[in-house]
Amino acid sequence: MLEAMAETSYAPCGELSLAYQVFGDGPVELVFVGPMVSHVELFWAMPEFKAFFEQLATFCRVVLFDKAGLGLSDPVPKVRTLDDRAAEIEAVMDAVGFEKTVLFGMSEGGPASILLAAKRPQRTRALILYGSYPTMAAGWDDFDRDPAEALADVISEAGEDEAEFEQYMLSIEQITRLQELGRAIRSVWGTGTTAKCMFPSVRSMRQLAMFERMCASPGMIRAIVESAFRIDVRPILPTITVPTLVIHAREDTIPVQCGRYLADHIPGARYLEVDGADHAPWMTEPDAILTGTEEFLTGSHAAPSQSHRALRTVLFTDMVASTEHAAATGDERWRAVLQRFGEITTELTDQFGGAVVKSTGDGHLATFDGPTQAIRCAEALRSDAETLGIEIRAGIHTGECELLDNDIGGIAVHIAARILGQACVGEILVSRTVRDLVVGSGTSFEDHGGVELRGVPGTWQLLAVDRHGTRSGSAEAELASMSTPGPRTAMHRSDRAVEVMARRTPWILRGFARLAPATSRSETPSGVAETARS
Repeated sequence: MLEAMAETSYAPCGELSLAYQVFGDGPVELVFVGPMVSHVELFWAMPEFKAFFEQLATFCRVVLFDKAGLGLSDPVPKVRTLDDRAAEIEAVMDAVGFEKTVLFGMSEGGPASILLAAKRPQRTRALILYGSYPTMAAGWDDFDRDPAEALADVISEAGEDEAEFEQYMLSIEQITRLQELGRAIRSVWGTGTTAKCMFPSVRSMRQLAMFERMCASPGMIRAIVESAFRIDVRPILPTITVPTLVIHAREDTIPVQCGRYLADHIPGARYLEVDGADHAPWMTEPDAILTGTEEFLTGSHAAPSQSHRALRTVLFTDMVASTEHAAATGDERWRAVLQRFGEITTELTDQFGGAVVKSTGDGHLATFDGPTQAIRCAEALRSDAETLGIEIRAGIHTGECELLDNDIGGIAVHIAARILGQACVGEILVSRTVRDLVVGSGTSFEDHGGVELRGVPGTWQLLAVDRHGTRSGSAEAELASMSTPGPRTAMHRSDRAVEVMARRTPWILRGFARLAPATSRSETPSGVAETARS
């Protein structure tokens, strides 16, 4: 048993500081990557939360942290990308000295955990996903539509994947619940209505309202959820090589089909489905979840070989009309231009956190941890090339790569090379996978249409990076410019008093939670607002 709440410390992540706690004496290092809201001190006021993590700490060394913009961590000036969230996890790992950890991704923490596990298999012991998703079937713009119409559009967009899609088709009721969640986030954050959608068994609306206000501001939560509804990590799932356990509650607001999809598409994943509707493992059959987790982490299961394969973003560049340039300028001068551009490529690739793998004659092959850095590097290379009087084109794809001694291989490299072959002069062409991973980065794209890439199965949607920047009025522009203030801007005076109590005497709040009166499910949002204000 934990006698007292662990001390809150801060991990550096770039210019930000992330609040975290570390506790437990178990042999397994585990980082809990929480949902769209968290508060590392206030959550200990929930008796169920305390009991769950005390038990987890008997066989794990556990780290909890608030993501940037949430809880006690620093506020952020704009929405965080998926790469940003993965970097936050790694920053906390570095701060506590975890070399190889279990990533326990809950809800919105799942996609970032998936991305990090794919990029850093050498630092990931195992992956656990609870109540998470690869992508949202319904879109952010579907919240005010008729549920049947929204579902019909989802089905029509499935295209040639319609047969597989039927296995994971949502019901009208599930679409309706997602719409109710989205509308609550948009209009009544801070009243407890949103949290009630996710945690129907919690009795006190006043407690839920306080959690909402203290965990995130209305602007921050809207930015988080809107970006979550636009991200798609499905192409990454087959690249995961670490042991994986997927857990999902049957009546969760995040449809159970999401968990089933994850388990079916992550190689070798185990699946545990439990009864319940609460969107938290400490409230939905916690004993079954803890038993399954302990067996998964401490039982005998062989991890597949993972040291030579990892998720990478591949960038190919190519000089356009190089033969004509050489003929016009002369061999000696042309060699000087090539040498200078090679130096620029190395400098810029290093600046954006990538690595030049090799020269391809008139261009280069480079790899990056994330697609946003690859796009920014390609844009800078295009600009610098023009100052030298030359033009380039670029192709970018994110996928599983084979990491060789001084080279890189795998299907992702071939796909990036084929995408480069489709690019026009001055164009930076990317796969849809790249587009879906850079939501919130402020990058706009123009549809290049579906094409067949030689030697690669299927039809591929390609997109060109808009060289005019984010187009005004676009969904990406609105998301990138969305205000994301810290939670203190929405907190009541009483919330601040509770925050102090959560830090100093959390046992008092747990007593209040046990005594909280039941709240009628039929209570209206306006009634909830009155309760929250009282």
